[in-house]
Amino acid sequence: HRDLHSFPTRRSSDLLITDNMAGHFLHSGRIGCVVVGADRIARNGDVANKIGTYAVAVLAHENGVPFYVAAPVSTLDLTLSSGDRIPIEQRPSREVTEIFGTEVAPSGTAVQNPAFDVTPARYVTAIITEMGIARPPYATSLPALLSPAKESK
Repeated sequence: HRDLHSFPTRRSSDLLITDNMAGHFLHSGRIGCVVVGADRIARNGDVANKIGTYAVAVLAHENGVPFYVAAPVSTLDLTLSSGDRIPIEQRPSREVTEIFGTEVAPSGTAVQNPAFDVTPARYVTAIITEMGIARPPYATSLPALLSPAKESK
């Protein structure tokens, strides 16, 4: 619990929106870039992140807004050729069928509740890490971030 008075002063450029408003604001030209995190990044630059990231990446691409991934190199999994190889965790169905313990869907309703989605590398402008910035083609630039030659510079 934080005291409301401990939050920074609001700037005139601050704006609180919900995720379903992303398309509207990306289309409006009011968003200069998108920066997201990543839970796992495949060798080709496909990125697994919280569910909904893929949709934002497509919206950003459609509206000409750069889409950046900021993540530590520990999220790189260069053993995976593409995001198709990233296992996607399924969250409990009750997160969709219940609100505060009250059922809001008919009993026995089939549910898919993925925790992550995979954004194809073609939507990623660059991947920013503590070891440097990778740009397409990621199959070359991501391994280069981890190369011994890079560490000696």
